[in-house]
Amino acid sequence: MIKILIVALLISVLRIIPASANDVILKTGIDEVIALFEAEDWWGEEQRGQQLKVPRIMLTEITTRWQIASLDMHVPQKKELFYRGVLPLVVHANDMILDRRQRLKLINRELEAGNDIDEDNQAFLEAVAKTLRISKTSPQALIDEALYRLDIIPAGLALGQAAYESGYGSSRFAVQGNALFGQWTFGGEGLVPEQQRQSLGDHRIASYRWPFDSVRAYMINLNSHPAYEPLRKIRAELRAAGKPITSLALADGLSSYSERGDSYVETLKGIIRVNKLDLADGAVFRDEQARFLIVTDSVEETNALRIRLAEMRNNGALDQIYQEMRLE
Repeated sequence: MIKILIVALLISVLRIIPASANDVILKTGIDEVIALFEAEDWWGEEQRGQQLKVPRIMLTEITTRWQIASLDMHVPQKKELFYRGVLPLVVHANDMILDRRQRLKLINRELEAGNDIDEDNQAFLEAVAKTLRISKTSPQALIDEALYRLDIIPAGLALGQAAYESGYGSSRFAVQGNALFGQWTFGGEGLVPEQQRQSLGDHRIASYRWPFDSVRAYMINLNSHPAYEPLRKIRAELRAAGKPITSLALADGLSSYSERGDSYVETLKGIIRVNKLDLADGAVFRDEQARFLIVTDSVEETNALRIRLAEMRNNGALDQIYQEMRLE
């Protein structure tokens, strides 16, 4: 039941009404996942000078299965599975950002033409301001600040931080809470670190319903928290100059992400370079329907899940869950 709820959550986020069982890919074990990626031409070394085109295969969960299996894998294989599983989530999050930037620009044109902002666009601006912690009151100032803060995070940077912070998805926080970026939270929610320092208060690691929530929260964090103003400044300067927004450039703005400061930045840049993650900076989706990947432990579990999914599709339970989630 939990896995089906996760699938419905994915569907609601992507605004896709399930049309067939082909929307969900059920695979038994890691070997079947690798075979899937190979069949999708989503495996093997990528070449520079070619735009990386990503299949819309969305990872739905990180489990103890991966934590255990990754222990016996060759490191290159473990890394490739992790990067190729997470990259579609990053590309989708950046697409959402670009969509919202486009809407901000359209509203700005209406303002410049002397037109009033309608009710829907006003609600959109208020939601953006809340999400990005913008205190500007005038519509023009709000839009200007939103366009400055709300921008893409290069995929290579996101992949590098996810790998570093989650141990390639094998950390306790990743397995128990789909937490890929080690983001803190306060107020009694989240996962308690084993060595929680009382001087820092009741800090915990934020947990999420599924991995995309973690990616989205990470991008909101970098686009809104005062600590990452250096990153946003670097990015804005690159965009104003018409230069590519790259992982290695923006990494220099992340010295506040860790108590290690500049040493953290150098480690992160090393991960990006060694693993050639900057090849993903310009990644785009292939022109295809989104599919949602669920990996099971046994053929019996796969078959049972397939039957349950069909039942929920037919009796409207997926639509009901969609309404309950109320996600964009």
